[in-house]
Amino acid sequence: MGQTARVSAVVWTAAGSLLAWLWLLLCQDFFWRTDVRLPPRREPDAWPSVCVVVPARDEAEVLPDALPSLLGQDYPGRAEIFLVDDGSTDGTGDLARELARRHGGLPLTVGSPGEPPAGWTGKLWAVRHGIGLARARDPEYLLLTDADIAHAPDSLRELVAAARTGGFDVVSQMARLRVESMWERLVVPAFVYFFAQLYPFRRIGRKGTRTAAAAGGCVLLRAEAAERARIPDVIRHAVIDDVALARAVKGGGGRVWLGLADRVDSVRPYPRLGDLWRMVSRSAYAQLRHSPLLLAGTVAGLALVYLVPPGAVVAGLATGNAAAAVAGASAWLVMTGTYVPMLRHYRQPLWLAPLLPFTASLYLLMTVDSAVQHYRGRGAAWKGRTYARPDAVPDEG
Repeated sequence: MGQTARVSAVVWTAAGSLLAWLWLLLCQDFFWRTDVRLPPRREPDAWPSVCVVVPARDEAEVLPDALPSLLGQDYPGRAEIFLVDDGSTDGTGDLARELARRHGGLPLTVGSPGEPPAGWTGKLWAVRHGIGLARARDPEYLLLTDADIAHAPDSLRELVAAARTGGFDVVSQMARLRVESMWERLVVPAFVYFFAQLYPFRRIGRKGTRTAAAAGGCVLLRAEAAERARIPDVIRHAVIDDVALARAVKGGGGRVWLGLADRVDSVRPYPRLGDLWRMVSRSAYAQLRHSPLLLAGTVAGLALVYLVPPGAVVAGLATGNAAAAVAGASAWLVMTGTYVPMLRHYRQPLWLAPLLPFTASLYLLMTVDSAVQHYRGRGAAWKGRTYARPDAVPDEG
């Protein structure tokens, strides 16, 4: 009787996983498709002014591969770059000035905000300083981009044309992350896949939906919308600042668009698993709003959706339970099929697709580790700076 109950439980669990995958396949706004690129656009009659804000802390390693791409933007209107050297110890500011002298192009101003006050993350304090410098130029748009992001020469004009044509207050592109090391190939495409699963791109751009997100490496923001939403002050303690920014703008009635980039690339390397682990775990528990209940639900959900299918196949074959094996294999097949488009986007071999359950198990452990670090009081970190737990940050309204 007990053996029968256990076999039945395996079958029902595998069937539940399969139903979950069928729902994700058909009812989650086709999150797995990778054809959400910049929307239809036309060049405006008059190009608006743009200020580019680049927060940079100890970025001397990647700046030579990224900053020249901003300096060399082919933009018909007035554009200027404000790089905010956020307490770097590796000569980031001096290197930026040297690159500007060497390459020419758009005007570059290097500023320094000093240490952030209580209640601010360092990156957002740097962004605030950069936006403050930019306001003196009265730009119509702000491009918020990270110091490791390399842009194609027409990136800025394409972003602006898309924003003007579609009437968007935020146009953001998910930069193509580096995939060269073994761990990058295994983990990075899955990172973007999981993000799209949580925040389906089609739903974000649709009017009347509450789902909002952006990709912090490339965010074109209308200056008026930023002022109306009190960006960045209203999100000053946010660790996941890109999602918080999009929510603030959309919550204020603004329109947000997010999609995958073709020629906006991150040059930052993550050669070892530890590098990728820190990237994910620093913000994973913040994504769950530091809620133990959401953590438990996420762990259970990841296990059901990603770990049960291969487990059911193994258990079914080992016990001769064909129903469990078929249900598990079917769920695994759907999972694999939905991951293939992202691997193609990253130009990776398709044999990595069936390994998604293993990668998901790594993300599960990273999420749990993020919670452990939170309760040990270590908080989140950005470029070597650690922040207090959010529940210890005073809300100054």
